[in-house]
Amino acid sequence: MSRLLHVAAGPYAPPVPAHELTVTAADGARIHVQAHGPENAPAVVLAHGWACSTAFWAAQIRALATDHRVIAYDQRGHGRSPAGPACGTETLADDLEAVLEATLAPGEQAVLAGHSMGGMTVMAAATRPAVRAHAAAVLLCSTGSSRLVASSTVVPLGEGRVRTWLTRRILGSRAPLGPVTPLARRILKYGTMGPGSAPHMVDACARVVHACPRGVRHAWSQVLDLLDLDHGVRELRMPVEVVVGTADRMTPPVHARSLAAALPNCVGLTELVGLGHMTPVEAPDLVTGKIRALAATYISAARTERAVHAEESA
Repeated sequence: MSRLLHVAAGPYAPPVPAHELTVTAADGARIHVQAHGPENAPAVVLAHGWACSTAFWAAQIRALATDHRVIAYDQRGHGRSPAGPACGTETLADDLEAVLEATLAPGEQAVLAGHSMGGMTVMAAATRPAVRAHAAAVLLCSTGSSRLVASSTVVPLGEGRVRTWLTRRILGSRAPLGPVTPLARRILKYGTMGPGSAPHMVDACARVVHACPRGVRHAWSQVLDLLDLDHGVRELRMPVEVVVGTADRMTPPVHARSLAAALPNCVGLTELVGLGHMTPVEAPDLVTGKIRALAATYISAARTERAVHAEESA
């Protein structure tokens, strides 16, 4: 019956950051940011999804921080970031841009990885100068750009008005989630994870999601309900890789396929058989490997290009 904000031990227990800071967004909202790993290592920026927190990325942070500088932040209202005066796709973009400007040096390149609403954050910020300047490559995990409620299969009915109506009320519920009980774990597993997800994975996700204040959960559900970021997808001109679970009920594979078709520079679409919406937790090694490979390929290339330009200018 514990209300722990995250698991305290095991692979999904959040590691202690090297340092923490508070970033002020354009409207004055305060964004909690963690930095892990060596200061001069290739940079990775992690944006979590709806009703989650930096703790969601614990497995990726733990693995990548050995040889990458990992920046993770709590979306406003989530984790240790207080709710700001507004919420919407523009505020998601504002917050990401503020984090990039505060944590990356001028000209420094990073891999941006977003899960669910975190992926939508990257799409929303696609035209922002900070994203254009700093994003060497992007990983989009279990996300979509529009028609989220209509496409969701959380309600086991055929697509149509009845399913959409029921889904909207379930996802937008103001009801408290309460303590993490065996029943709560089963419900969360059904809605967000694959049927083969191990109990420790389910527990880790349940504790993170149940820690999100219900008012915040409801407010952001309204943003997701009205989401239309198709234009942002077309503006992501850097290399982008897409990952989705075939059993994802929240953002089914139709979204990933649409993203892959619309992206100007899609470098891969991976569909993970039997996995659900929480791919960074359900397939931690694979997601970490994708981030690592993008950093090795595209940050290294960007550093080499800058070095060549520097030599030519000397």
